[in-house]
Amino acid sequence: MQNVRPETSVTGRALRRLIATAAFAACGFGSHAVFAGSHDDALSAASMGDEKELVSLIQHGLDPDTVDAQGNTLLILAAREGHTAAVEALVSRRARLDYRNPAGDSALMLAVLRGHEDTARALIKAGAAVAHDGWAPLHYAAFEGRDSLIEPILAAGAEVNVPAPNKATALMLAARNGHIEVVRRLLALPQTDLNALNDAGLSADAWALQNNNTDIAELIQAERKRRGLRPPAMTITIE
Repeated sequence: MQNVRPETSVTGRALRRLIATAAFAACGFGSHAVFAGSHDDALSAASMGDEKELVSLIQHGLDPDTVDAQGNTLLILAAREGHTAAVEALVSRRARLDYRNPAGDSALMLAVLRGHEDTARALIKAGAAVAHDGWAPLHYAAFEGRDSLIEPILAAGAEVNVPAPNKATALMLAARNGHIEVVRRLLALPQTDLNALNDAGLSADAWALQNNNTDIAELIQAERKRRGLRPPAMTITIE
């Protein structure tokens, strides 16, 4: 052994380490290190709308339902920013359409909330749920005045009178926030309940008046009269 040159010995050890490392990676044991960077790259790609990068990462083994520290999936991140192509790429690779983050928001809900109409329509076409417990896409559309999304959400199966957690219907939310076009669309539907009450005991027109949206209140009252309905009895809770 004394005739072995030090550099030969070092080279031999380095070669054995290289072979061992390659075998380790080939068995999949190095995947955590590989995907540590890929995870961050995927989150960035989803937020920036880089669908080619997303597809590449998924093809190399990244979970299409990867989440960030706040519990948002790649699909939610892309939808929230209105990146329709990235959303479609993720959907085509079986990303979970109806995953909801810890705040209860789905990809469709956030697309609607932010007013990304094309993205919302793409998600609806893909079969994203429009009816579920808690806040739902129709509530967000009414609250934000997204009148062009009311019809496709309803056509996909949303129930116009379903209450939000505060017992407010879509009509109430639109009336409260002064979104007259949404109110008009909802009043045109014979099934829209004009006399439902929220958790404060207010009807849609009463809530509109409380927020100085008198024109909306008058529209609702006129429709109630046309239908031959009596105004609901207000219920005020005093604590």
